[in-house]
Amino acid sequence: MTRPVLIIGAGIAGLWAALKLAPRRVILLTGSPLGEGAASGWAQGGVSAALAGDDTPALHARDTIEAGAGLVDAEAAEALASGAAQEVRDLAALGAPFEREGEAWSLSREAAHSRHRVARVTGDGAGAAIMQTLIAAVRVADHVEIRDGWAATALIPDAEGGCAGAVARSPTGETLQILADEAVLAMGGAGGLFALTTTPAGAQGQAMAMAARLGAIIQDPEFIQFHPTALNAGLDPAPLCTEALRGDGATLTDRSGHRFMKAIHTDAELAPRDVVARAVHRQNAAGKGASLDCRAAIGEAFPRRFPAVFAACRQAGIDPRIEPVPVAPTAHYHMGGVATDIDGRTSIAGLWAIGECASTGLHGANRLASNSLAEGLVSAARVARVLTDTPDRSAAPASAAGTAQIPPALPPLALTRLRQAMSRHCGVERTGAGLAELSALIEAMIERHGEADALIAARFITAGAIARTESRGGHFRTDFPQTNAVARHTRLSLADLTRSTGPALAHTAPAE
Repeated sequence: MTRPVLIIGAGIAGLWAALKLAPRRVILLTGSPLGEGAASGWAQGGVSAALAGDDTPALHARDTIEAGAGLVDAEAAEALASGAAQEVRDLAALGAPFEREGEAWSLSREAAHSRHRVARVTGDGAGAAIMQTLIAAVRVADHVEIRDGWAATALIPDAEGGCAGAVARSPTGETLQILADEAVLAMGGAGGLFALTTTPAGAQGQAMAMAARLGAIIQDPEFIQFHPTALNAGLDPAPLCTEALRGDGATLTDRSGHRFMKAIHTDAELAPRDVVARAVHRQNAAGKGASLDCRAAIGEAFPRRFPAVFAACRQAGIDPRIEPVPVAPTAHYHMGGVATDIDGRTSIAGLWAIGECASTGLHGANRLASNSLAEGLVSAARVARVLTDTPDRSAAPASAAGTAQIPPALPPLALTRLRQAMSRHCGVERTGAGLAELSALIEAMIERHGEADALIAARFITAGAIARTESRGGHFRTDFPQTNAVARHTRLSLADLTRSTGPALAHTAPAE
């Protein structure tokens, strides 16, 4: 009997892959209760896709490549751009309530896009609406077995060095080996490693740590995208003020009301995210303040056009209809992750990765706005097509009892200390001295607490940042502000982290 495909994670990528795999049987591990704990549901902007009459996949791919600061893989960009529109249509057919203007799509424009191409839901509700649609469909899908709240704790190696499934823990603490010939990681990013983040705190780079223990390659882990405009009101996680606000004309101003982005970039507020994030960071660091002024562009229509942002502002005691909204850059998206090809295939037989936890080279050093949900959908569809036609591997565990390495848990106070240090030393702007201090802290914490997933993931990010002695996209070193002439990917294994991680080790592969 054919073993089911094991999907680990239930954000947009995991749910869409589960549906697209029909009629092949699927076991879906949700980690948190279905619908909770996935960053997908918090995504506000929408799904980027060439749906307009004046747009094409070629233009979408071009914008993706230009935003990625020299590190975007052209094949990955073309795969996303050529596939996104059909996935949006399929989602709409399933019931996702994308905005329409008659027969045409209602599309917004976001930073670094040359066209209006972001399909949205009620201004800022795309992620939540799409998740609701997918959850409803998965719950009634006969081929999907949902293990609600079951979290994968480790991958099981097979006798040939591949993956034979995962060890999972139930909400009540029960553990179970789930054997599978094919396991798909769809576990999201690493924003929870930072004290200032717009993502669920539980997203701590677990996919990187789990895959690396089997020998998988981790690519470009140092590239964290910091969203320029999170609500700066002391909330954890920080509510996102969607880029669609700036796309609709909101401006960034200092305390005196001066619009500071016009002097920094020709596209002003719609400059690439890394440019805007650094500008906002520097404004706040200099004590000048940074606020998003939506009064003229949105005004009284705010509650109707952007209800999620409006609710977050009101919770913080701010009325964006009549006053500017204080903002700050916060960790938002991990552009690196488990290295895969454009179909989600890792370097480990039987192990696949899709969505934010994967690194195909699509985002390069700086993700194009709203390409995240599009990537989740397209990567899920691609891996499903491949796995539907993949012969059974009949993978056997390396031993009768399995040899999965179940990592220790990181105590809450230690995690808080790690998150604070990551934001301080591996944030919007970095220095060699700060990264060295962070690295020493991580090693000391590993010595005390063991190789917890969060520490291994932080180790990968820090090692990549130390080795990249240049500034590129989301990685900015104040001690190395220049951008090297040749763009190179970082590729690291777990074994590399126990050795020196100088440039010669980490940067081995020029971008194609």
